[in-house]
Amino acid sequence: MTIDRRKLLQGTAATLAAGALVGPFRAGRALAQAAPMFTPEEGASLRLLRWVPFVAGEEEAWNANTKAFTDATGVQVTIDQESWEDVRPKAAVAANVGSGPDMVMSWFDDPFQYPDKLVDVTDLCTHLGEAHGGWYDGLAAYGSQDGKWIATPLCAIGNAICYRDSHMKAAGFDTFPTDTAGFLKLCQAMKEKGTPAGFPHGKAVGDGNNYAHWLLWSHGGEAVNAEGKVTINSPETLAAIEYAKQLYATFIPGTESWLDINNNRAFLAGEISLTANGVSLYYAALKDPAMKEIADDIRTTNLPIGPVGKSVELHQTSTISIFNHCKFPNAAKAYLEFMYRSENMNKWLEGASAYCCQALKEFAANPVWTSNPVHAPYAKASESLRENGYAGPLGPASAGAMADYVLVDMFAEAVTGQRSPEDAIANAERRLQRYYR
Repeated sequence: MTIDRRKLLQGTAATLAAGALVGPFRAGRALAQAAPMFTPEEGASLRLLRWVPFVAGEEEAWNANTKAFTDATGVQVTIDQESWEDVRPKAAVAANVGSGPDMVMSWFDDPFQYPDKLVDVTDLCTHLGEAHGGWYDGLAAYGSQDGKWIATPLCAIGNAICYRDSHMKAAGFDTFPTDTAGFLKLCQAMKEKGTPAGFPHGKAVGDGNNYAHWLLWSHGGEAVNAEGKVTINSPETLAAIEYAKQLYATFIPGTESWLDINNNRAFLAGEISLTANGVSLYYAALKDPAMKEIADDIRTTNLPIGPVGKSVELHQTSTISIFNHCKFPNAAKAYLEFMYRSENMNKWLEGASAYCCQALKEFAANPVWTSNPVHAPYAKASESLRENGYAGPLGPASAGAMADYVLVDMFAEAVTGQRSPEDAIANAERRLQRYYR
């Protein structure tokens, strides 16, 4: 992928040239005029817990920006990494015991599980929104509660269909189906050709949740209604499960235990020819010369539209929270404001190669989104995502239900025959009612 950095920076170069860093953390005049000045505390140091990156360039850009912050302020930032599945429980422990990392890159509405354990970042998020074109509504919802900000939205990790173009055509399809009925026929035909699909029915934080929520929402189902009343037991949910059973019959064995890494491995090993994933799957193939044939054959598209008649996708979302036990909250806010500055955020998005979709509207102009046709389905993830717990409000109930994999388990129980569809729905209903009291 080639990106013209000169064009990328044209919109920020003049601003950044207007003023260099002076003392602890002064920005260019255009940004500084509206900025609350977060002066790091004397002797401050920080520790960030983040998810393991899937794109090397994303991590490199984040670390480079972090080093630039340390060089400018003297504040050392230690970055710890955990697997996607382990970030959630480790963050919850840190919040509840009041020790450990100062900040965490968390998933979806996890901050709503312990909002009283987090630093109020309303001043920071208000400034960032004003300075960078405003927040996307969906991502803002994941960071704000009762009129204040409890977390800083970071990104949406877009989820899209990744498939082998030659295998689709060999199965008798010239173009990719845009509706769920046609999609099922494609998966059935690809299985007959020995090039099957595969989607996670295991407790995969990203891919498993994205798939389960798309199945439910595309058929018009919902976990709860707008008032937070549990409404999972519906004809629409039953239709979604019956559809999921037909799709599951076309998958390779073992998808009921897949985590976020498994569909990547199966696709790159040639075991499956169709799945849903972030753009990291494409770049994993692209960087390995031995996988050139696969990389050249990969195409991407948005998930098919179901009976509901419109695109409804969850998309992985991440926020950054500051724990109350952080000894240096001003330094933490200073660090985040620095990371979101135009030049730094653009570098990070560019390094992520369309893996991370911006939370602030200014950065939709980053040329990464038009640099490669493979990126197109991921470009609007922040704009199009539907929040967890639809159609109810975000809060401890929606966060708890997702952390407990209620929807993921419902589909897994039904497609594997562990429970009948009706019993799987009833079990999900009971579990949801424990959260939505």
